[in-house]
Amino acid sequence: MIRLSLLLTLAVLATPAVARDLTPAETARIDAVVADALAKSGAPSASIAVVRDGRIVLAKAYGKASETIPAARPDLPYQVASISKQFTAAALQLLENDGKLSLDDRVAKYLPDISGAETITLRQLLDHTSGLQDYWPQDYSFAAMATPTTPQGIVDRWAGKPLDFAPGSQWQYSNTGYVVAGMIVEKVSGQPLLSFLDARVFKPLGMASVIDQDKAIGPRFPQGYQRFALGPVRVEPPAADGWLYAAGELSMTASDLARWNIARLDRALLPADYWTAQETATRLTDGKDTGYGLGVSIGSLDGRRVIEHSGASVGFLSQNLVFPAERAAVTVLTNASFSNAYRVMAQMIARAILPASANADTAWAAKARIIFDQLRSGTLDTSLLTSNAAYYFTPTARADYKASLSAIGEPTGFTAVGQPRPRGGFVGRSYRVSYGDRALAISVFTEPGDDGRFEQFLVQPIQ
Repeated sequence: MIRLSLLLTLAVLATPAVARDLTPAETARIDAVVADALAKSGAPSASIAVVRDGRIVLAKAYGKASETIPAARPDLPYQVASISKQFTAAALQLLENDGKLSLDDRVAKYLPDISGAETITLRQLLDHTSGLQDYWPQDYSFAAMATPTTPQGIVDRWAGKPLDFAPGSQWQYSNTGYVVAGMIVEKVSGQPLLSFLDARVFKPLGMASVIDQDKAIGPRFPQGYQRFALGPVRVEPPAADGWLYAAGELSMTASDLARWNIARLDRALLPADYWTAQETATRLTDGKDTGYGLGVSIGSLDGRRVIEHSGASVGFLSQNLVFPAERAAVTVLTNASFSNAYRVMAQMIARAILPASANADTAWAAKARIIFDQLRSGTLDTSLLTSNAAYYFTPTARADYKASLSAIGEPTGFTAVGQPRPRGGFVGRSYRVSYGDRALAISVFTEPGDDGRFEQFLVQPIQ
């Protein structure tokens, strides 16, 4: 009977949900999020794609793609930079599945002249624990990038240096490791990396827009922009050919990246355990969790598990978020090398399309909103507070809270952030209060239990 019950439960869980289109209100909210982020940051354009219930429900572009393309279009390929790393990781995994290599092989088997080749595994190239020095830690195009290079040129200059640490003992982002990984793909497969990916990944998934970013330059493509401090937004000259290679050489539309995200959600193309391997954070030799798997980071947003990676190339920034449990994904591509607008847009769009977090404590959120409104109106009910909290809210504190909070008008949103957390015998909770063009952060501690009182209620600006 227990077995039958379990099978029935699994059958229900395995039944695909009916895909839900975005409502007009959700689409309008996304439009407002993007318009606001572009206006505040000065980023010229954004191209986005939204996946819900395992299918693309929105693909849209905003702003100016280049000096020759005044209106961005969703069919234009943007440089996705380091988001490319998960494709390089997949290439090695596909070769492993073919029986042509193992991720536990030593680099020396393929490229013996690399520093530490006898001790570095292919897996450590992909999870950034190889110890190879990163050739591009800067957030700008440095002098050498004005001259074309090759993967071998990068390896000759950086991969022959002494290792920064013993492989597996530390985590340090290394584009160099991915250049080495790409060269191994080419050596084992007998094909250029992009040709291998085109045949084994892009064509099978219908990703028709993918192109080498070195070739995605000119009047038909989005143009990268830069900004010095708060100065004017300027066209940013692209790097010379060859500098990103397997570490970040791809350009594609947001929709094509969304097709890859759907393959991840469906466990398609790669064996399911390979996707799991990508999404399992590596542990160092001392047991510490790196938060990074094979070409992707593993984190959380508002209590939800998210598989993500950002990308930064010359004049472009991008963010890709995948929520496996919710079968949702958000892709945001921008042609600006400045500001965090790409991250803000991705996170705000995710909040717009996902239901209220299952971890959000709605009852406590309602109580917190009551206290907040009382502070705004100057009618604080101290019976809802512990003696310490009542002590904190002196007449001066109450007057300042009322004057400053009432002056900014009615909030447009009040949401829980993250999960409840124990501390010092209390339960900590966080909230975000939105006002359109600004937001406030609320930090509270409450007594345990459903009827607990507030030990702390602090309201602060979000910088």
